[in-house]
Amino acid sequence: MLHLPRIARAELDALEATFKAKVAALSRDDLILQQGMAYGNVAKGDALWAMVIGSEVDPGQVRIHGGLFFANVVAGRACTSDPTPMNDEPEYCELEFVIDRPDGAAQVWPPDSQA
Repeated sequence: MLHLPRIARAELDALEATFKAKVAALSRDDLILQQGMAYGNVAKGDALWAMVIGSEVDPGQVRIHGGLFFANVVAGRACTSDPTPMNDEPEYCELEFVIDRPDGAAQVWPPDSQA
């Protein structure tokens, strides 16, 4: 389970900036990027950029619908005789974040499924 206490305790005016900074520092496995991919087959977690699409804050939870931009690689296409280099390709997915207040215990899943 993820712990995002800074996001859970963020004031409303700082919520978006705090979310972007903290999510960008997480690993690709924490963010289930692999599940949200549409094009590649290996998600890269470096150079991750996040945006807030929507948010709801109440005394018990912070709910954020986030959009994540990252890179992917189509692995397995670089044979010895293949001159095509493996390139990073742009990828985008949306995830739902539900963060308990005040401890920051968080759940993350694709928006079309509920955990």
